[in-house]
Amino acid sequence: MEINPVIIFGASGLGKAALDIFKSQDILVFCFLDTNEELHGAEIGEVTVMGAPSNDGFLKHIGKKCDAFVAIEDQETRQKVTQMLKERRKSMPVNAIHKDASISPSAYLGYGNFINAGARIGYDAKVPESCVIHSNAVLEHNAELEDLVTVGSGAIIGTGAKIGKGALIGSGAIISSNVIVGEGAQVAPGSLVMTEVKANATVFGMPAQEI
Repeated sequence: MEINPVIIFGASGLGKAALDIFKSQDILVFCFLDTNEELHGAEIGEVTVMGAPSNDGFLKHIGKKCDAFVAIEDQETRQKVTQMLKERRKSMPVNAIHKDASISPSAYLGYGNFINAGARIGYDAKVPESCVIHSNAVLEHNAELEDLVTVGSGAIIGTGAKIGKGALIGSGAIISSNVIVGEGAQVAPGSLVMTEVKANATVFGMPAQEI
C-alpha cells in the first residue's frame, strides 16, 4: 500500500524509531505533533515538532494529503488519539514496519502497528490495531494479539497463544503455546509463562507467578 507523507503523533523514543523506519523506506515525514510544549519548534532528525496533536491546521490534511502514525507510548493516550483520527478525520493510522521485519503473507495486520527490526510474525498470526512489537520479538503461527498490546524486544509468543487488549509482554519473556494472557496483564521481562494469566495481573519468574 502506498503511503502519503506521514505526520507522527508523539516525539518520544517510539516516535523517533518510527521516523527511522519511514526514512529507511523513503517515506516523507511531514512533522511531529506532541503534547509537550517544550518540544514545539524543536527538530528531531531534521523533522520539526510543529505543535500539539489537537492542532486543526495539521489535522485537516490527514486523510487527504497526509497519513498519520500514532507513536504515543502511553496506551490510553494512544487509543484516544487513534479514536480522534477515526472520528474527526475518518482515517486509520498507517503501520510502521521495519524493512528487516519478517511477516508471513497469511498473517493478519490491522492499522497503526509498530513492528521493529528482526520481528517475526508467523503463519496466520494476528496483529490487529495499535500494537507495538519491538526488535526481534516473535509471534509463532496462530498466535493472536488484541489491540494495544506491547511485545518487548526478543519476547516469544508461542503457537496459538492469545494476548488480551493492552497487555504488556516484557523483553525476553516467553509465552508458551496456547496460553491466554488476560486484558491489561503485565508479564515481567525474562519470565516464562506456562499457565493462564488473569486480566490486569502482573506475573514474574520462571515459571511465572502472580506478584
